[in-house]
Amino acid sequence: MQEIDWKNLPFGYADTDYNVRCYYRNGSWGKIEVSSSNNINIHMAATCLHYGQEGFEGLKAYRRADGEVQLFRPLENIRRMNRSAERMCLPTIPEDIALDC
Repeated sequence: MQEIDWKNLPFGYADTDYNVRCYYRNGSWGKIEVSSSNNINIHMAATCLHYGQEGFEGLKAYRRADGEVQLFRPLENIRRMNRSAERMCLPTIPEDIALDC
């Protein structure tokens, strides 16, 4: 992965070596998976492609002076995402699963 200039992060997509995924199937959330692929498989009938049904929440992370990474208000991000999901009749994600991701 390229060296990140944490003081000048742009708004937009930044490729990373890994990402986390958690799938909702048969009424429940599955195990958290770590993936090195930057592609996702999506069914051609996915409602987000045909009816614009999707949600996005950008969680912010900062490197502290001691070198550790700190998340900025992660619970507020999760709750905002879940409010969006409820309005669109999408499944919400439990806060503990979202925090683990």
